[in-house]
Amino acid sequence: MNLIKDILLDSNHLNKDGIRIHTDSELLEMKLSCKLAAETLDMIGDYVEPGVSTDKINSLCHEFMLDNGAKPATLGYRGFPKSCCISINHVVCHGIPGPKILKESDILNIDVTCILNGWFGDSSRMYIAGTTSKKASRLIEVTYNALLRGIEVVKPGNTFGDIGEAIQKYVESKKMSVVRDFCGHGVGRSFHSAPNVLHFGEKNTGSLLEPGMFFTIEPMVNLGKPDTKILSDNWTAVTRDKSLSAQFEHTVAVTNSGVEVLTLSPQDKFFPF
Repeated sequence: MNLIKDILLDSNHLNKDGIRIHTDSELLEMKLSCKLAAETLDMIGDYVEPGVSTDKINSLCHEFMLDNGAKPATLGYRGFPKSCCISINHVVCHGIPGPKILKESDILNIDVTCILNGWFGDSSRMYIAGTTSKKASRLIEVTYNALLRGIEVVKPGNTFGDIGEAIQKYVESKKMSVVRDFCGHGVGRSFHSAPNVLHFGEKNTGSLLEPGMFFTIEPMVNLGKPDTKILSDNWTAVTRDKSLSAQFEHTVAVTNSGVEVLTLSPQDKFFPF
């Protein structure tokens, strides 16, 4: 969900649908924050193993961002208590790091957002503690490919519905489901802004993609049904049927000729195997 005050921050250079159109110089600034988010996720991969607590992972991400001149956007955001989200196994998103110890075969999504010079760089990817099952590996692979399918259709003149349709069609062809309760979002000088980027939908629907748009694509895919519920902490979203869930997230920019992925892994570690 988007805060009204977040959207107001982006009130300049809005198109007719209320989506901010950024300049080339703003893109250069945004790239720095997104690069740091990717570097944070590269760094933390070496620490994801059985026996490590999610709180330790959170602390390492927090320290890395501070050491590189940034702040973690999630810390204190609407009361969220940690510097990253860690979502394990059937947790869909917004898992809160804590004393939980990773076990052999756990799959987890780590989601970080860096605020660097006022710009928000947002990315998440999947990790595996040790080795995991064939079905979990297949889920991770399908989710990764779903993200790529969505990115492939990003170019001026296409629509946000085209992104959702490409992701949904691919995921459902693999007999898995796309979560509908959460979506991607505009990003830039604010954490969340217009538009909402759905990971399901119909071609040729929604706003047109225009050069200068920044937004995330972050499909959440379940082995079972798409339904989710929020736990009593008011943050952690889990699958209702307790099936495994996976997510990958990139921040992208629409360019004159197509798309630029701003959160590529500098060490080519985005995909875990």
